[in-house]
Amino acid sequence: MSMENQRSAAKPDRDRPWLIRTYAGHSSASASNALYRQNLAKGQTGLSVAFDLPTQTGYDSDHVLARGEVGKVGVPVSHLGDMMTLFDGIPLDQMNTSMTINAPAAWLLSLYIAVAEKQGTPRDSLQGTTQNDIIKEYLSRGTYIFPPAPSLKLITDVAAFTYREVPKWNPMNVCSYHLQEAGATAEQELAYALATAIAVLDAVKASGQVPEEDFAKVVGRISFFVNAGIRFVTEICKMRAFCELWDEITRDRYGIADEKYRRFRYGVQVNSLGLTEQQPENNVYRILIEMLSVVLSKNARARAVQLPAWNEALGLPRPWDQQWSLRLQQIMAYETDLLEYDDLFDGNPAIERKVGLLKDGAREELAKIDAMGGAIAAVDLGYMKQELVRSNARRLAYIETGLTKVIGVNAYTETEASPLTSGEKSILTVDDMAEQEQIEKLKEWRAGRDQAAVARSLADLEAAAREDRNIMESSIACAHAGVTTGEWSETLRQVFGEYRAPTGITSMIVTGDAEDIKKLRSRVDEVSEKLGERMKMLVGKPGLDGHSNGAEQIAVKAGDAGIDVLYDGIRWTPDELVRNAIDEGAHVIGLSILSGSHVPLVREVVNGLRAHGAGHIPVVVGGIIPDADMLVLRQMGVSAVYTPKDYQLVRVISEIVDLVDRKSTEHPAPRNIEGKPEGAGTAIY
Repeated sequence: MSMENQRSAAKPDRDRPWLIRTYAGHSSASASNALYRQNLAKGQTGLSVAFDLPTQTGYDSDHVLARGEVGKVGVPVSHLGDMMTLFDGIPLDQMNTSMTINAPAAWLLSLYIAVAEKQGTPRDSLQGTTQNDIIKEYLSRGTYIFPPAPSLKLITDVAAFTYREVPKWNPMNVCSYHLQEAGATAEQELAYALATAIAVLDAVKASGQVPEEDFAKVVGRISFFVNAGIRFVTEICKMRAFCELWDEITRDRYGIADEKYRRFRYGVQVNSLGLTEQQPENNVYRILIEMLSVVLSKNARARAVQLPAWNEALGLPRPWDQQWSLRLQQIMAYETDLLEYDDLFDGNPAIERKVGLLKDGAREELAKIDAMGGAIAAVDLGYMKQELVRSNARRLAYIETGLTKVIGVNAYTETEASPLTSGEKSILTVDDMAEQEQIEKLKEWRAGRDQAAVARSLADLEAAAREDRNIMESSIACAHAGVTTGEWSETLRQVFGEYRAPTGITSMIVTGDAEDIKKLRSRVDEVSEKLGERMKMLVGKPGLDGHSNGAEQIAVKAGDAGIDVLYDGIRWTPDELVRNAIDEGAHVIGLSILSGSHVPLVREVVNGLRAHGAGHIPVVVGGIIPDADMLVLRQMGVSAVYTPKDYQLVRVISEIVDLVDRKSTEHPAPRNIEGKPEGAGTAIY
């Protein structure tokens, strides 16, 4: 037997594998519970809960803004009953649970603690993470509710509560994942994430809730959730830079002496932005390469990994698709010898040079943010959002011009038909009845609870918020009393107010296709002259989908082309968008929806236009839209449908201009409908 075979047979000491997760949840609590049990039986070692958009934005399933969104991108959790169903048969004292929840993180953690208490599980045995990073929600994902200052107070309350009561819990996952999805460079991802962590720790320290001698414990529980893209070496170096910069910040800024409290503890989901609709089978290789960058370097290895499925650019993955990603992790962890070795990159001069450059770039960006007054000020000023929009526009321009090659998209596009995507059930679809069933269960829950207990618990919650007390115990009491997600959030909305984040859209020209843009501007001028006024386009985000990257880039490109663009960010009802389009005299409406709720939301917009006598205004739709739904949208009267494969934005805008030219009518659009939505109609160019 060779020495190598003897070594393998001897089962040498190996590092413990990272937590192996899949990000999952859909339709209902019962359906998601079945999926969790199934995945755990297949060898998954932790849970990562995806909540639907109403839950993420603090609405009950029967709220008007929840229409079409219930159960689409995650599980609806409206009350303690839903949470108990979600974890039925799953002992929480044996589970490590990550919850991707932000604005209502305190509430979902309260529900989780209440479920544990119902199971007889003590709080201090619970392990897991609430994402609870509001700053990146203002910048990228869009599920914020409250203004920055009270949002920071809620994060502080969770951190101050958990270090005492739930000491194994990570109260916050500083989440740079969505920053990269929004176009962040490696330096921006480092700087914006670290600036967020600094803002939170400064707020905890200033709150007085944590004694000075215990502050290191809070620092030690802050974790991170990062992205790993396809630039393999850069991503390895980024993770090493994260570890070194965090050690430096916690030591020098906060005086943390104990190394264990200075460790950069992170989980990762690898890049979904780079998954392609074209030749989607290639995504399997992308996911593997991206995973390697966060597990190969022992000194910067992820504590938990969740991988997207190969077909997420097409729609919701099936259990088999998730299993394929799960098996990839297991093969890496258990079949290879990766976990038997020390760090493979220590002392590598190329790695050290790149790490140094990334750290220098991140420090420079951190200094800019610090000069503005920190991360919260940089959000309010619109600086970070604008820089992300600029970076994303540059990234897309490189793909558009071919400077960045993406296999199957702008290079090597010839392909055989894929057997993996054939057939009607190549992606998972959520039954439309799931929403109605959830609403009926919600009504039953409300009818069956002690209304006096609900009222008392909500009054206590409101008092705690108004008096600047920690809201966690009041929230747990609300959970036990039967309060709903919408009631908890509405109570705090009354105290803190709501917030509309800066869009980051400016009249910057960042594209690399100046000649094409010049021709397009001439065409826009020509059509505008025919119209007798400057062509105007409303870019709208109906419903609760906060992923605004696509809408922002369409707005930027249309503005570059000389179109007057109306874009007021996320979270509008279809009726508000219809009224805004009519009042502002829009010649075309572009709707961006990535949550899977495109059919019901677009139907409401189209029907609303017709009801107001404005059915002549053409509607185009963009998003992750299956072929079958394209036909449905066309039958409704939608003029054009665009998906991620339509990356040539100049072509997209050109087609929209041609559409307006064809569809424009001599009759002026109806104006000044009573009840125009507040804040609507702000031109960005």
